[in-house]
Parts: sequence; structure tokens; C-alpha cells
Amino acid sequence: MLQLEGAKCSFLFCLGICMVICSVIYLRAMAGTDPQGQSGPLGCRPFSKYCQAFLPSTKGSTAWQRHDCHVESYLLSMGSRGGDQDCSRLVRELHFITSPLSREEEDYPLAFILTVHKELELLVRLLRAIYMPQNVYCIHVDAKAPREYREAVESLVGCFPNVFLASHSEMVTYAGFSRLQADINCMRDLAALPVPWRKVLNLCGQDFPVKSNLELVRYMQSKEWRDRNMTPGIKQPAAMSHRTQLQYREVRGSHVAPKRGGPKKGAPPHRLQMYFGTAYYALTRTFVEFVLRSHVSRDLLEWSKDAFSPDEHYWVTLNHIKEAPGSHVGGGWGGEIRTIKWRDQEGTVHNGCKGRYVRDICIYGLEDLQWIIDRNSMFANKFESKAFPEALDCLEQWHRDKVLQQAMVPIQSWWQLATQGNATSLFNATETVCVVSREDLLLTFLSCPETLCGKFRLCVSLRGTVADVPIITKEFTSLPPRQTRTFTDLWCTLTEPHGPLYQRHLSTFPEQKQTALWTWLLRCVVTTGHCT
Repeated sequence: MLQLEGAKCSFLFCLGICMVICSVIYLRAMAGTDPQGQSGPLGCRPFSKYCQAFLPSTKGSTAWQRHDCHVESYLLSMGSRGGDQDCSRLVRELHFITSPLSREEEDYPLAFILTVHKELELLVRLLRAIYMPQNVYCIHVDAKAPREYREAVESLVGCFPNVFLASHSEMVTYAGFSRLQADINCMRDLAALPVPWRKVLNLCGQDFPVKSNLELVRYMQSKEWRDRNMTPGIKQPAAMSHRTQLQYREVRGSHVAPKRGGPKKGAPPHRLQMYFGTAYYALTRTFVEFVLRSHVSRDLLEWSKDAFSPDEHYWVTLNHIKEAPGSHVGGGWGGEIRTIKWRDQEGTVHNGCKGRYVRDICIYGLEDLQWIIDRNSMFANKFESKAFPEALDCLEQWHRDKVLQQAMVPIQSWWQLATQGNATSLFNATETVCVVSREDLLLTFLSCPETLCGKFRLCVSLRGTVADVPIITKEFTSLPPRQTRTFTDLWCTLTEPHGPLYQRHLSTFPEQKQTALWTWLLRCVVTTGHCT
């Protein structure tokens, strides 16, 4: 009986010890989770092995994952709350870039027109890919879009002073005049702004950029396009003449059809030569003012109301008027505006659609990406977030990597779209170093550990040196001279048992607090690759 009682006591004692150990492990694990460093669960979609072929930052690791796998539900919930939202949190959690990345881009602001009606997640990802605080953005939400969609977009744009909804919304019909009118509405709004934007580009909700903002600016200022409009197109072929010779009617929000009896249109106003091209463009501001004020452009606009897909003749025709500002007579199909895989070009321009065709246009799959990147147009069309989500994940990460690599300013941690969970593989991969005063590091940790991450404000990339940053720990700068300081240098300096920093300060810390400090440092710096 005594042996049984002893066994019970031993069992209960061991059980208690196990519970204590498990509790400690759990609490330390919870302490290692930075709620500000993650905007969503790390269980989204990992990048595929195919994607790693052109994502250098993912090579050697499968731990890179997106953080925002619930963008749509996040925004829809914001819309339902009305004006009750934390914009600073939204900007960080959706990874928007919050400062100009170079003087060159800051001095050449662009304007964008986005016409959207569905795919809220695609809109957010497109906007943050092209967003820069010096640019301006007009978003035209289709009048037939669901109320929840419009409210979510309103909540989103309400957090950015340079993003706004078009003052008037059209019920857009595919190939109808309403599509052209939607662009005109945004142009009027943009022309009234004091922001000195230089050129305007139009996008739809299923586009995604291939060039970075810096590359767009340089392309717009290249010798060929510096003072010219970009409206790819040619004289209207005979096969397309029915579009402007017959009268069509627009069934609002549904389709376009020839008017009963097949009546013909009158001749174009001002004896204009009709051209046929794309609906997409890059236009100078003076040309936009010409479009809005010239009696020639206004007469052509009125004449185009019963044409088929008038946005495919309107811009390119006006751009062939010699008197129009920035006109490019005889420009042909010049201008790398869009990468599109058309079904009838399979075998000549491209090697087939790896996703699927819709209206003879390829919805891109993952294996289409190398072709898109090789073409290096300004934008690629079309993507669907639900049909082939991995394709957009991969292109988006590739694009953001390129944008941040070209940046001439310190990189903020929330600008990264994904982080890497495998910390050990990042010791050699990190490209930044946090520079902070020793006093801030120690005193803040002692008084308020949860705000410590906020003290790491300054980063320097491998392109610079620690000498470029005014606030530097003395122990850190006493290391042997090198062009740059890596995170490993900083880590070893702080943790060296016989080093001056440890002897003067850290040796007086309780062991538990020392462990928590280094755990936090590792999490904050290494897993993000940047300081916040």
C-alpha cells in the first residue's frame, strides 16, 4: 500500500513538472510571436518549386510564404465597419510602400486610371504593386458592382490621400461606349488636381505590372517617348471597318449589338482618318487637356457613342492628329504597354497558354510567367486570383523584390510581401543591418519590451555603409573596418561574453531576460530581414 502511495506521489510530481515545462515552452513560444510583424497566418500558400527559378530570394528554402492570404475578407470586414478603421494598420498589413524610392521617381509623378468591377483581392494587389505616394490614382468602380465591393474599395481608398474614386460611375458594358466614358470621367478628375503628374496610364482590374515604377518613369522619359503619347495602333483594317461603319446599341451592363436593320454611321467628323489599336495608353498631361477641351476630340467622342468598342479607335485616332500635343503619327504598334497571349497568335508570338483562354485571351498560369518576364512590357494581362493563384503570387513577389532592390532609400519591414520562417538560412541571406543606440536598446527593453521593435528605425542595405547612419552603437563601430556590417557582426558584438557591452550591461540582466532579448532580436531582425 505504501509502495502504491509512493508511486502515485511520484506520478503526480512528474506530471506537475511536465505541466510546468510545457507551460514555459508555450509561453516562450507565444512571446516569440510578434503580432506587429505578421499581418496574417503563415499558412497561406508557399511558393512553388517552379516559382523559385526566378525568385532568387527563395532559393535554398521552401519557408517563404505570403502573409496576406485573406485580403478580400479583410477589406470586406472593413467596409462593413464604415469609417471605423485604422489606416496606419491597413497600410502596414497590406504592405503598401509609404515613401518615394528615389528622387528620380519623386520628380516624375504618374497618374493611373483603374476600371474595376470584381476581384477585390486582385485590385488590392494591383494597387499596392503600382502604388507610390508621389503618384495619383483614380479608381472607377462599375455602377453595377455589388454594394459590399464598392464599400470595401471606399474603405481602401479612404486611407490614401492620393487615391480616390471617380466622381461619376458608369455601368460599364464590354465593347460599349461606357468603357470609354469611364476613362474620360477619371481624366476630368485627374486634370483638376494640383498634383503635377506627367503622364496617365490606364489599367483594368486583371492587369499586373511587370516594370517597376522606376522602370516606368525611365521608359516614359526615354528618347522615343519623352514628349509623346503611347497609343499602339494602325490605320483601321478592312476587317475592322464594321466597328465604325455600322450603328450599335449598348444594352447597359450586358452586351453591345448592331441596331435593328443595320443602319450605317455617318462619316467621321472633321474628315478624320480612323485608326484601330488597343484600349490602353500612356498619355501626356497636355494631350489629356486637349482631349477634354478640343472641339475635334469632343465631336469624335459624340460620334463614337454608337460605335463598337470605341476605346479601341478613339485614343489612337486622336494621337494621329498632327496638332494634338504629343502626337505620334505613324507610330504603329510601338510601345510596350501590354503583354497578352491571344489565341490566334499561338505558335507565332507565344507557345500557348498554360492557363486557359477566355474570349481568346489567356488567363495566365504559373508556366506563363517566364514568357511574361522575358517580354518585359509595362503590364501583363490577364490574371485571376481564384483560377491560377500561384501565378499571381509568384509574379507579385518577383515584382516586389525588383522594386525593393532598385530602391535608393532604407527599406521598411512591412514593404516585404513575404517572410522566411527558416531563420538559420537567413543569417547569410540578410542584406540589412539594424543600427540603434545602446541606450535605446537596453533601457527600452527594461521598461517596455513590447515597444522595443519600434526602436529599430534605421537600416542600411549592402549598397551603403554604417558610416552613412548617424546613430551607431559604439561597440558595433569598433569592429574591424569593412564596407558593410552584417547582422552576424551585430549579433556577435552584442552577445560576446567577454565583450564590453556584455560586461557593462547584459551580465547584470537575469538569464531569463537575456534570453528573451536575444530571442526578440533574432525574430525582429532575422525573420523579416529588415528593421521596423
